[in-house]
Amino acid sequence: MRSTMPLGRRLTLMNLWVSGTVLLITLLAFFAYDLYNYRNNLVRGLDTQARMIGANSVTALVFDDPNAATQTLSAFQASPWVVSAAILKNDGAVFATYHKRNASTVDVPHLGADEDERHWIEGKRVFLLQAITLDGKRQGVVFLEYNAQQIVDRIVRFGALALLLVIGSLGATMLVARTFRRSVADPIELLANTARVVSRDRNYGLRVPVRESGPEIESLIGAFNDMLAQIQTRDAALGKARDELEMRVEDRTKRLVAINRELEAFSYTVSHDLRGPLEVINGFAHILKVEAGNHLAPSETECITQIQDASKRMAELIEDLLNLSRVSGTEMHWEMVDLSAMARKIVKQLQRSEPERKVEFVVGECPPARADARLMQIVLENLIRNAWKYTSGHERAKIEFGCENDAYYVRDDGAGFDPHHADRLFKPFQRLHAKSEFPGTGIGLATVQRIIHRHGGEIWATGAVERGAAFYFRVGA
Repeated sequence: MRSTMPLGRRLTLMNLWVSGTVLLITLLAFFAYDLYNYRNNLVRGLDTQARMIGANSVTALVFDDPNAATQTLSAFQASPWVVSAAILKNDGAVFATYHKRNASTVDVPHLGADEDERHWIEGKRVFLLQAITLDGKRQGVVFLEYNAQQIVDRIVRFGALALLLVIGSLGATMLVARTFRRSVADPIELLANTARVVSRDRNYGLRVPVRESGPEIESLIGAFNDMLAQIQTRDAALGKARDELEMRVEDRTKRLVAINRELEAFSYTVSHDLRGPLEVINGFAHILKVEAGNHLAPSETECITQIQDASKRMAELIEDLLNLSRVSGTEMHWEMVDLSAMARKIVKQLQRSEPERKVEFVVGECPPARADARLMQIVLENLIRNAWKYTSGHERAKIEFGCENDAYYVRDDGAGFDPHHADRLFKPFQRLHAKSEFPGTGIGLATVQRIIHRHGGEIWATGAVERGAAFYFRVGA
């Protein structure tokens, strides 16, 4: 989970955590070391005292003089920490004893024959057994009971000192962290906050105030302010350029719309104006052929037929140009269009028109497309009728409509085309086959491409000579 704590506070807490942890580990290590040494020194001190008592009591043991041994033990009255002491014979019998007032009775364990010294701790008491020897022979055993309250007192004093050291160290760390925060963390926080505001509000006029915080931080803030100044300058230039560009685009769009309207009006007017003379030419040629047909030479009759064919082709060309003009200028009406059902209707019309042809039609079930139904009707009619036309040279043929990889397609096994000239397919008046092979004006595929582009889609074709062709298209909307 990302922390939202400011950088300065995080650095302060980190310094306190590191300093406190290091100091605590150091104090614990020092305390453990001191306690270990103090305990060992205490045991060695008791061992030394026991040896001195043993050396002074060996004569009393040899001559069986308990009074002398008791007098020797009475020297512990000067020691406030020795609670009790005793001299024991080899059989464990008590030879001489010493007890402070209110001292509890302790059962003295037996020192093994192979032991010279034994010590143990019970609560606040330290116990020690030390063998008394003369000429290598054990004469008895010294027993000492020591009050270890001074160890507890030492621990308390050490704890109080450690607490003072921790408080003082944390206080010093706070002062250092505060100085560090003022000189490093606060400027960085201010820089980060300014960057956040600039990123959110796109206000490149903001600047980070420069404080006395060291050359590195001051250099960083200066570089950030310089960067904001450059961005502000570029942003202003971009804004000005954007405004100028919008004005140019708006102006050119208006001019383009006006030009397109003029072109559409010109195309429509020219097409309509051309139809009249063509109809007149075609009419007079028909009258001439009917009324004077018996008086004309075969070559003259052939000329009249060529005039009629040319006028008919011109009429078809004018009609295709009008359709292309309508496609570019009509308003789009968006709806969900079932292209499979539309393709089936076109197929039925073609089959009724030439029932003698042996063509297998395959229409797949494709998802509907959001498009203009009237324009998509033109697309499918052009593509399917082209497939029908270019398979006319084959005795048997197959035409498919389907979809794959989010694209619709119309595929046939007819005349096909040279793939090296595929870029000419969708250009107006560009034909890859002679008119004597297949009739047409070369406008149909250009009209299809313009409709697909108006839908925000794309169209492409694949094919090979005498191996058929496939036209794929997508509608972006």
